[in-house]
Amino acid sequence: MAARLVVTREQVLAYRRRATALDGRLPMGGASLRRAAWAGLADSVPRAALLSLHARVKDVRPDTWEHESLVQLWGPRFSVYVVAGIDRAVFTLGRTSDLAERRALGEDLAERLEAFLQGRRLPVAEAARGIGVGHPSALRYAAPTGRLVVRWDGARQPLLWMVSQPEMGVTEARLELARRYLHAMGPGTVEGFGAWAGVKSRTAAATLEALRPELTPVDTPVGEAWILTADEATLRHPAGEPAPVRLLPSGDTFFLLQGADRELLVPEPDRREQLWPSRVWPGAILIDGDVVGVWRRAQHVLNAHPWTRLSARQRQAVESEATALPLPGVDRDIVIHWANA
Repeated sequence: MAARLVVTREQVLAYRRRATALDGRLPMGGASLRRAAWAGLADSVPRAALLSLHARVKDVRPDTWEHESLVQLWGPRFSVYVVAGIDRAVFTLGRTSDLAERRALGEDLAERLEAFLQGRRLPVAEAARGIGVGHPSALRYAAPTGRLVVRWDGARQPLLWMVSQPEMGVTEARLELARRYLHAMGPGTVEGFGAWAGVKSRTAAATLEALRPELTPVDTPVGEAWILTADEATLRHPAGEPAPVRLLPSGDTFFLLQGADRELLVPEPDRREQLWPSRVWPGAILIDGDVVGVWRRAQHVLNAHPWTRLSARQRQAVESEATALPLPGVDRDIVIHWANA
């Protein structure tokens, strides 16, 4: 077994920022959008994925979430995600259930949808009625087949249509999904992968066990974990200069964490309660590479709640970042309301 690597909190956070392109924006293009969406971009809060792209890629526009290289689908935990179209199999087949009955249900739904839609794009509720399914949410059980994609603009119910069966096998897709988790959110654990991917603990354990030849054990301040051996050099590398400010949306990859990983990112319990409440999560204010507060938006008003007093330079940087957000449907200047700053 490889020697266990001991890392600090600062090393882990610097690694995650580098791995998810948060220290410097990438040039606009399909390759950059794919890298930004390497672990999928949660979009269940309307246009969160767009703001996650903006945090990582230059020249993002209000319609960039519809770029030809990207697709929307029901991904991990049945949430709406934006992923690179080329990676559709990873985020669908990769979370195929081990239960034969669940797999059969998904395949049956996909077959019935294929026959009913006949190439059409229909609202989810209409598609559900068309195949005799009582609740539209039930169609999500067909998502792991990789044959469904959706388009959800946040205002109306999603449109659904069928695409070709991915050529990747389930085992290969599941292994790649685990690699995406470890690369973007590592060092990672079986529990962390299972919760993030929405798969059973035994499935998560078997997947990481199968990946063992590609992994290096790591000791972090919150316990034992694993990193892709291919990423070890990046983890060891001294931290570079972080971006002055990023406004990360609800569910952004950088804080889409569970359990002890939350303690590593935000050591203070009262602050963790603010960043990860039981209901809809706020966005995170990232200053000089660390989460320093939360934010929420209603139309053109952005409410910022920093946890410490910010300098005039930091406030100005947050305000500049806020006014640059590529928000669709907002035709007024962004107004920032500060609390505790």
